[in-house]
Amino acid sequence: MASRDQEERTDVRATISDLPPAILRGVSQVDLQSDYRTAICFVIALFAGGWQFGTFGLLGTAVATLTAWFFGVPRERVTRGLEGFNGTLIGVALVLYFDVRWVTVLLVILGAIMGGVLTAALNALLTPHDLSTLTAPFCVITTIMLVGGPAFARVWGGRAPPSAAHPGATVTFTDLWQGLFNGIGQVFFQDKFYVGVIFLIGLLFAGPVVALAALVSSALGIVVALLLGAAAADIGAGLYGYNAVLTGIALCGTFVAPTPLGVLYALVGVVAATVLTAFVSDLFRPVGGHTLTWPFVLVTWTFLAAVPIFSGVRRATT
Repeated sequence: MASRDQEERTDVRATISDLPPAILRGVSQVDLQSDYRTAICFVIALFAGGWQFGTFGLLGTAVATLTAWFFGVPRERVTRGLEGFNGTLIGVALVLYFDVRWVTVLLVILGAIMGGVLTAALNALLTPHDLSTLTAPFCVITTIMLVGGPAFARVWGGRAPPSAAHPGATVTFTDLWQGLFNGIGQVFFQDKFYVGVIFLIGLLFAGPVVALAALVSSALGIVVALLLGAAAADIGAGLYGYNAVLTGIALCGTFVAPTPLGVLYALVGVVAATVLTAFVSDLFRPVGGHTLTWPFVLVTWTFLAAVPIFSGVRRATT
């Protein structure tokens, strides 16, 4: 019986040939997409932002995907890139905060492996409730490393928000239009508007609804930040847009059906994620942590958990 169970588990494992496209799709799954054209655009965008982001992002994706494959995660999850995207973000975030050093390579490898284990654990806990892990493994692993980093002289680098050098709430037109695209790019920690444009093109390959959801969510994030008086430099850098973008994509078509009420529900979620961005930033600042995608994770989990109670909103069919 034991050998039979082993055979059944082997049947559902990904093969070596499945791994290259799985790694590629792992990059696009950061934005909840599996289209290979989207994945290619995203990789191009990362390298356009800097060779280090593309290199370390792919390193994190590959290690996370290989970890899942090695331990026998079902083939469907591996091939769709669902085991790699947290590794992508871990790689990009750590090279951003810790710079290009040999210790960063080690931390990305370790973080991606631990992220893979945490992904499996969270899946076991959340799947019965019809919830996805989203980017929670990335948030947990990266927060631990950022908070613990100052204790190690060979690790800590540090990075302040744009508003630290350019305070003030007077927003220019440049802040607005660049912030619109930077809100999309900042999902991958990129603050160059043209990189955000490349990401948006990638989302167009996934579908016009996805791209429109990202663009509208980024714009709404800017509006909310303006109304609340956020720092202009942070708005222009897209720091109030990226959690809004991820939330909008998740709640409009990906997990929630885009009916009229469903779209309104998604917009409420986008506003909530934007407001929560400031809260999380201030919460983590004293201990050296960063906002990351915590607002997206917390808001999306809450809104998806509430769907069964609302008769006017329903989950998207897969």
